[in-house]
Amino acid sequence: MKIAFIGGGNMASALIGGLLRRGIAATDLAVLEITPEARARITAEFGVQTHAEADDYLRGFDALVLAVKPQVLKSVAETLAPYVSQQVIISIAAGIRATDIARWLGGYDKIVRAMPNTPALIGMGVTGVAALPGVAPAGRELAQTVLAAVGQVVWCDSESRIDAVTAISGSGPAYVFYFIEALQQAALQMGFDADQARAFAVSTFTGAAQLAATSDEAIGTLRERVTSKGGTTAAALASFDADQIGAAIVRGALAAEQRAKTMGEEMGQG
Repeated sequence: MKIAFIGGGNMASALIGGLLRRGIAATDLAVLEITPEARARITAEFGVQTHAEADDYLRGFDALVLAVKPQVLKSVAETLAPYVSQQVIISIAAGIRATDIARWLGGYDKIVRAMPNTPALIGMGVTGVAALPGVAPAGRELAQTVLAAVGQVVWCDSESRIDAVTAISGSGPAYVFYFIEALQQAALQMGFDADQARAFAVSTFTGAAQLAATSDEAIGTLRERVTSKGGTTAAALASFDADQIGAAIVRGALAAEQRAKTMGEEMGQG
């Protein structure tokens, strides 16, 4: 399994590190990166080969991972087009539809579109994935192997679902940080210092998330177990309900999904 990364930013680095930890040889990985400083960093950190521009060497890889900024993906794809013939193309560029990438590659449709999230940087991500019809089962398996190096992989039955993935898990870490910030602010107002407030807010959230991840019970059941009638938790949840916090979160996620759809249309036009 030979994999070339087009772009050497944070997410590409996370995937490379994850693959190396899973036993993929550094000699089977390569990075195409135009910035000399980034190439030097990647070589020093991972020991993989790096290149400054596309050339025939790309034909020897089983997968090309598109890890560049969405704004430049059209020109990058057009540069890569002469060198794709059998590789699986895995795009982790936010907002760009696989069908548009296929068009920019001259109709080449062995494309998997993936939406990872930032916890992938510590190997705890979740990635939503969809494949165009041109991707064979072996290609899907290859994409699964690459993306599972940084966390869980969830396959979607159609590319249109990736907009929803973007709204829930792609943008989701920001929603979590938003809640943590609010909880931290409450702790500060109660008289804790900054370090104490951060420790309480972050540890409470990570602990509760781990409990949810390891329990077979419904999330609502876990919530109810913390909520005694007439108690402190019930008072807080009643305040949240009065302010329609739950409904506001749902509305926000739906707004993110709609924005993802609009961005896909705009970026697809180049």
